[in-house]
Parts: sequence; structure tokens; C-alpha cells
Amino acid sequence: MTPAEILDRLFPDGHDVTTEGDLLFGRARFGGSVVHVIAATGGAPIGIDQAIRLSAAVLAITRSDDAAPILFLVDTASQRMSRRDELLGLSEYLAHLAKSLLLAEARGHRTVGLLYGGSAAGAFIATALACGTLVALPGAHPEVMDLASMARVTKLPIEVLEAKAKATPVFAPGLDNLVSVGGIAETWSPDESLAAQLAALLARPRTDDARRAGRPKSAQIVGDVIAAAQG
Repeated sequence: MTPAEILDRLFPDGHDVTTEGDLLFGRARFGGSVVHVIAATGGAPIGIDQAIRLSAAVLAITRSDDAAPILFLVDTASQRMSRRDELLGLSEYLAHLAKSLLLAEARGHRTVGLLYGGSAAGAFIATALACGTLVALPGAHPEVMDLASMARVTKLPIEVLEAKAKATPVFAPGLDNLVSVGGIAETWSPDESLAAQLAALLARPRTDDARRAGRPKSAQIVGDVIAAAQG
């Protein structure tokens, strides 16, 4: 599905989302309330220009204090690893974007990432994975690091990593593996109403995410840390 098709199915009451290159920004009407929409689309890499523009949009929403959720549509390549972007501090720009999303969540804006295409490495971490809840559509293909890159970094033969990927999903790219380790809360069905699936997600307490597949000990550990901090 294209971003336009996804938005039309998510928001049958209408939206005013506009395009800026490969980025989208706007608001949508949803069940008598509002959902803020931002997006990185077109399978394009995220460089400093895209990261700072997305961060600015998230921070503007945070300052609005309307407590409306933010939906972040994601279909990107990796971060833009050009000489210009690297010299100007791309990692800091990506970190700023991730922290902006975390701030929005802390200020009462539910942040929901919807991965419908690809995303990889730092761009994936700073967009989709930085959202409070991440969902996906079938056909999405995320990867924190592909196996060839892992082989270069770890100095392990790629055959060894391929064998590990079959036994341990944390080593393997792809949607099913990310679901297995708990990175993705839900995979939505394109044959059902996307609006209904979003409504059900927003109605569910955020804390339920800690108990999903791949995180059997998460809720207990979080509770123990909070108790220790308060003790």
C-alpha cells in the first residue's frame, strides 16, 4: 500500500496531511478526536535535513499540549551515510529525533510507529523503534543490521551468522524475527479495517506492550527497577 492508501484507510473521516519531499506532516480526524501524522516515506535514507525536520515537527506537537497521539509512518532506507551528513554529526541528529519522540511520549502524546516498508540501522532506531509502540503491515522488512554488515563488524564468517540467525531471531533481520524478540507489538491485517485496528491499539493501555511476545520478563524487571528506585 502507498502512504495515501494507508492514510485513507486509517482515517475515513479525512485528514490534511501534506507532502514535503519524502516526508509527510499533518493532522487527521479520528473518532471525534485528532491524530497527528508524520512520515518518512519512499524508501529514502534519513540524513540530517530529514532528521531535524522530523524532530521539529514532533517538538511542535509536544508543545501543543493537546495529548493527541502521534502516528509515525515509516518506509526508509538506512541513514544517509554521505560525507556531509557524517561530518555534520548525523548520529547526533538521529539521537535528537529519537529523544524528541521519547519526550512526546513522556508529555502525554502516545507515539505509534507504523512500519509499512523498509527501514534499517540508525534510521530504524531513531524513527520506528523510538516510538512508544511499533506495529507493522505484512511485507515490511526491518533490519537493525544486515548479516553482511554484522560479519564485517564482528569478524565472524557470514556462514556462522546465518546459522545463528536460524536459531536466534535477535541475529536475523526481517519482520517475523523482530516480532519474535518483542520489537513489534502487532502485525496488522490489511484485509481488516486499519482504522479499527488503530482504535483498538489506542484503547489499550501502553503498559500492555511490556507483556508481549519476546518480552516475558520485561514487566517484572521494570517493576523491580521502579521498586528499587523508590526504596
